[in-house]
Order: sequence, then C-alpha cells, then structure tokens
Amino acid sequence: MRGANRGTCVVLAVLALAAVARGGDAPVGWASVDGGTRGGQGGATVTVDDASALVAQAEGVPPLIIRVSGTIRLASPVRVRSNKTILGLGSDATIIGGGFQITKVSNVIIRNLTIRDAPDAINIEGGANHIWVDHCDLSQCNDGLVDIKHGSDLITISWNHFHDHHKTCLVGHSDKEAIRKVDQGHLRVTYHHNFFDGTQTRHPRVRYAEPVHVFNNYFRGNEYGVAALMDSGVLVEGNVFEDVPHPTHTRYGDSPDPGRLVERDNVYIHGGKPEVRGTVAEPRQAYDYTLDRPADISTIVKNGAGVGKVGLSRP
Repeated sequence: MRGANRGTCVVLAVLALAAVARGGDAPVGWASVDGGTRGGQGGATVTVDDASALVAQAEGVPPLIIRVSGTIRLASPVRVRSNKTILGLGSDATIIGGGFQITKVSNVIIRNLTIRDAPDAINIEGGANHIWVDHCDLSQCNDGLVDIKHGSDLITISWNHFHDHHKTCLVGHSDKEAIRKVDQGHLRVTYHHNFFDGTQTRHPRVRYAEPVHVFNNYFRGNEYGVAALMDSGVLVEGNVFEDVPHPTHTRYGDSPDPGRLVERDNVYIHGGKPEVRGTVAEPRQAYDYTLDRPADISTIVKNGAGVGKVGLSRP
C-alpha cells in the first residue's frame, strides 16, 4: 500500500510539472487571439529595484521587459504603457502600496509578482486589450485584485494565487445601460489554473461579456465561485470547487437581470449545487486549449500557481 501511495504522489507531481511547463511563455485563451499578447518583446531588458525606476520604465513609450528585483513600495498605482512586460525575479519580487493601472493600452504582461496592500492590485480598463496576468500572488488590497472593465478585451488570467481578500475579480463595472453599450462585445477573458484560496466573492463576477471562459481553476473555501449576470455568457469547465456553498450564480446581489452559465466536467466537494442557465458561445471557436483532468486539478494548481514557478532567476 505504501508503494502504491508513493507511485500516486509521483504521478501527481509529474502532472503538476507538466501543466506548469505547458503554460510556457505565451498565454492560452483570449490573450492569444488576434496576434497574441507580446508584452515588451523586441525591446530592451532593464532591472528595477525602487519605485522611481519602476514608474519611469513602465510609463515610458518604448517596448520594454522590466524585471523587478526585491520589494518596491509605491505611493500610488503605476500607469503601464503599451508593449511592456513586467516580471519579478525569483520568488520574492513584491509590489506594496500601489499596484498597476492598465488603461487604454495594449500588449501588457505582468508575471511572477507578489502584489498587496494596494487600492487595486491590477486594474484594467478603458478598452485595454491583449493583457496577460500570470503566476502572481495577489492579496489584501482595498478593492479588487484583478478588475476588468470599460470595454477592455482579449485578456488571460492564469496560474495566480488569490488569497486573503473579499471582492476578487470583477468583469464589467456596473449594471447601468451606458456601461452595457461600452462593454457588450468586449470583456472576453479566460481564467485558467488559478487558485482562489479562501477569497470570498467574484471569481469572477461578470456582466455583459460573452464568452468568459473559466477552466481548470481550484476554488477552495469561497462564499461563491462564479457569477454570470446581466445577460453575460460564462463557460465554467473542468474546475474543482471545494467547500464552496454556491459554486455558481446566475442571479446575485442587486443586478436586475440574470446571466447565462454553462457548467461541465466540474468537481464539487462538500459544497452546494451550481446554478446554470441558457447557452453560451464556445471559446474553441476562437482558440485552442487543453483541459487537465478535473480529478488532478487541486494538486496541479496548488503546485503550479503563484510566484517562483516560471523558471525566472536573479541576474
């Protein structure tokens, strides 16, 4: 029996490593379409270790790969310009007190960073597009951890560890008719292999967008998982929901209109039943993706999500 248990552990470890490797250096999901998300590809590589240097490089015009070393304390959010990759070195690169504001820009990658104690960890709005947030550790902010709104589009949120927070990920700013006109046809987001670890709500909470694709994530100890509202369309597949009383909602809060939500191949452990409604457009019409077995997701995600998992090292 002990030999069999060791064999099972080895298999699961290999699965986890394979899944991390499959993440690679290009996004899967909506950030991969229409030319993909390149960040600072083709630009110079610089290393920053203080707030003034980070702000100057992130707000500059040329494409850049910006490597963050150590802990940087910010007094306000950094406004990131187009064609930037911002990545942490090692497993201890940390942003405290500011976070990132991504507005009216394109081709931005944020990877391998711990971000906490900010107004929002990452706020994406104003039609920003081709954004990839990957392998970050996000917690303890005043409002959202990753909020996506005001016509932003073609975004992938992958392999992040979300924890110690309440309102986690918002897609669509409000129920107002004026917002509907801005957001419909946009806000296409893919969430995959994220660890929603005790965060309470919004994983994500979605308005107007279709399709938002939520696959192979691990939800543990949340108030609710995914909420599809205001005629949004959300596909939820291959995830694990553990100790989640409400895995999915199609009505929630004061939003007057329900959304549409399709669930398939999910695992529910010690929790409630999902709410489903209607049909949703298939993301496979836009991009290819590979589903990991839901039975393996808790191990794969716990081992692969968060910082220090993408092969980065100090210079």
